[in-house]
Amino acid sequence: MEGPRNVIILGSGCAGLTAAIYAARANLAPLVIEGLEFGGQLYTTTDVENYPGFPEGIMGPELIDRMKMQAARFGAEFVSHQNATRLDLARRPFEITLGNGDSYHAKALIVATGASPKQLGVEGEMELRGYGVSTCATCDGAFFRDQEIAVVGGGDTAMEEALFLTRFASKVSVLHRREELRASKIMQERALAHDKIEFLWNTEVVRFEGDPKSGLKAVRIVNNKTGEESALPVHGCFVAIGHDPNTEILTGSPIRLDEQGYVSPADRHLPFTAVEGVFVAGDVHDHHYRQAVTAAGHGCAAAIDAERWLEAQDATGR
Repeated sequence: MEGPRNVIILGSGCAGLTAAIYAARANLAPLVIEGLEFGGQLYTTTDVENYPGFPEGIMGPELIDRMKMQAARFGAEFVSHQNATRLDLARRPFEITLGNGDSYHAKALIVATGASPKQLGVEGEMELRGYGVSTCATCDGAFFRDQEIAVVGGGDTAMEEALFLTRFASKVSVLHRREELRASKIMQERALAHDKIEFLWNTEVVRFEGDPKSGLKAVRIVNNKTGEESALPVHGCFVAIGHDPNTEILTGSPIRLDEQGYVSPADRHLPFTAVEGVFVAGDVHDHHYRQAVTAAGHGCAAAIDAERWLEAQDATGR
């Protein structure tokens, strides 16, 4: 069996790949466990116009592919098409077991497994993701200037998205399956008072109509009280029903999770966790910003602190 790796990184989105770039440039020869969904949320995004350095924008998959090539150039290695299924963090080096039964050992571990937007699970949703159906107003709102668009949801996230989108849209229709919002009182008041926002109560999405070539054409909706169906003609629809952090593998481990399941950094100091030698980066702990650039920054911080922590271990002979 090969010896322990200096650093193993779980995740291949912006956070994980940026950590790989920094760790590789520090001659730590990191190993990246890509996961079954390489590239994270950005890999399912089309135009990315808010990542620094690309004034004309760049396609999400291209940005991720270039990050991977950059990390590989400096010596990062990758394990593709495998999720980590078990972690032993009780002693160092840590043991990481994959779905195929392979196992690796690491002196330091960076958890960058991200979060996944919750889905409605209706026809056309995934086919049109990035072609009119989105889960990030900050990312995609500017594509719908002076257009009528829709937001699905009734919590704080949906209200935040709807209010943000009023900067661009001529009208925002909020589709909510209940007769009252779940959002905090202040967010409700702001959204309900806005003259660009209209609420469609007791409304559920049946399907998204359109195709990737021409984009979203309409959202087919149903009133769950009357059973009446109709088509809402919009070219943009933002699904804002929350995210699920990809922290299943950490359940039962010494790593602390908050009430929503996100990793809780130790003493609120990023990127350290409650386990010495385990670091965290990206959306797996960040449910506030959720941006590619902030995830990359977290990956940078995690790699730098992992490098310094390893140096300290070597200096003390631990």
